[in-house]
Amino acid sequence: MNSMDSLEREGADRRLSSPSARRNREPILAVLRSALPQTGRVLEIASGSGEHAVHFARHLAPLCWQPSDPSETALASIAAWREAEALGNLAAPVCLDVTEQWPVLPDLVAIVCINLLHISPWDASEALFAEAGRRLPAGGVLVVYGPFRRHGKHTAPSNAAFDADLRSRDSRWGVRDLEAVEALAGDNGLRCEATHELPANNLCIVWRR
Repeated sequence: MNSMDSLEREGADRRLSSPSARRNREPILAVLRSALPQTGRVLEIASGSGEHAVHFARHLAPLCWQPSDPSETALASIAAWREAEALGNLAAPVCLDVTEQWPVLPDLVAIVCINLLHISPWDASEALFAEAGRRLPAGGVLVVYGPFRRHGKHTAPSNAAFDADLRSRDSRWGVRDLEAVEALAGDNGLRCEATHELPANNLCIVWRR
């Protein structure tokens, strides 16, 4: 899902709306414009409400945007947004839990993961980078967005408070150390190409295989 904020329902249909998705979609889009290839399929992990998928598909054609999520509620919301927007390059959502078997996706050139690493156990991060290293072609891109600690310290008091809240909800969750994630990427054949500092003390990091 997108951050920890509550999802709002759009009218009486199945579409959900995430305030954080509305806030961060433009800064993330700016990074994607410079990082992603021009054509191929982009797999979005944990698409949540589906608003990112709609926004990015609209602005990044002819790339094919492939949303995914393990939640039935999220999948229904993504499908409803897709039906309402009728974008030719937005694929039907697929059910995907990063720690389980991934579907075979043709023409995969990039993976985008927004606000997942801190709201999941560490084995989800391990699975994400392992699959990215295994499935992306040479030159393929993994883009990850979210809060991180740097050199063992939080980058802002708000991130420290957020981290404490996450760990109170689930001891396996929490803001990750950037250095640990970078090591995980390197172990799976991915090199860091760029680290972008985005609003609200988040990073958007581009790794290339």
